Amino acid sequence: MGIRVSGVTKRFGSATAVDNLSLDVETNSLVALLGPSGCGKSTLLRMIAGLDNPDEGRIWINGEEATGRSVQDRQVGFVFQHFALFKHRTVRDNIGFGLELRGWKKDAIRRRVDELLNLVQLQDYGSRFPSQLSGGQRQRVSLARALAVQPRVLLLDEPFSALDAKVRKELRGWLRNLQEETKVTTVIVTHDQEEAFEVADKIAVINKGRIEQIGTASEIYDHPATPFVMNFVGEVNVLPSELHSHSGADLFVRPHDIELLRDANGDSVPAVLRRVTHLGKELVAELQLENGQKLNAQLPRDRRDLDGLQNGDRVHIRPRAGHQF
Repeated sequence: MGIRVSGVTKRFGSATAVDNLSLDVETNSLVALLGPSGCGKSTLLRMIAGLDNPDEGRIWINGEEATGRSVQDRQVGFVFQHFALFKHRTVRDNIGFGLELRGWKKDAIRRRVDELLNLVQLQDYGSRFPSQLSGGQRQRVSLARALAVQPRVLLLDEPFSALDAKVRKELRGWLRNLQEETKVTTVIVTHDQEEAFEVADKIAVINKGRIEQIGTASEIYDHPATPFVMNFVGEVNVLPSELHSHSGADLFVRPHDIELLRDANGDSVPAVLRRVTHLGKELVAELQLENGQKLNAQLPRDRRDLDGLQNGDRVHIRPRAGHQF
């Protein structure tokens, strides 16, 4: 097992940031810690790194207990949200800095830095300074510096959140390829579900210091374990039980699982069309139920049977699938 966290708790005064949390990260895998701000995911990452100590519980890295070890002894690479590069050092010197501290010889440092510059596709940028790079390039330098010391695990704390959307998307694919090539056990913290879905082998959804569910992207999205996971991962509508059944439980329905009908049909529910938004390959219909509740239905753009519908028209909806908890 690459990383094992067992029963870890961390408090800051009267506030519990991480609450009796356990997590296994398989060797050579990439796991995303996904959750809202303040849920404890960064605190968990810092405890794995040794930057914070747990109040309770134990941590293992590559089968060796690391709970009481220093950051240096854990042999982890850490990449922060902000690049934290030395402004007065070149790209080459930034990447080789950790090797200098460890007493590597100059020739060995040069060879290792050359290897990493190729790995992060910055072969021609070694003599530049951070101010001469784009944000995406600076973050790649940060990753190369973290990998230079050949860490046993790589820990990334919101590494792309300071970048614009296009660069973030490019770097997500690049990180996935990099991790597959280096085979280093990696944990990334993010509040961006698209980022987690795109890069991770498994996703741990965290809420109030606890893991609500861990699984693949499809398991998390298609088979959510709790209402929090259903609400946090992807859009969702909540239909009160009186509108769809007598079970007493609300029905959680994804927008693409709502069928929009012109006329009543079986167990359909009446609604009023408030607006249709064209989003390229799909349409989003904003609807309002008779009780005043609003919901969205996601539809293919070729729904010719809906041509001519106007805002304020009465329609019917019917859930094709949903989840009850």
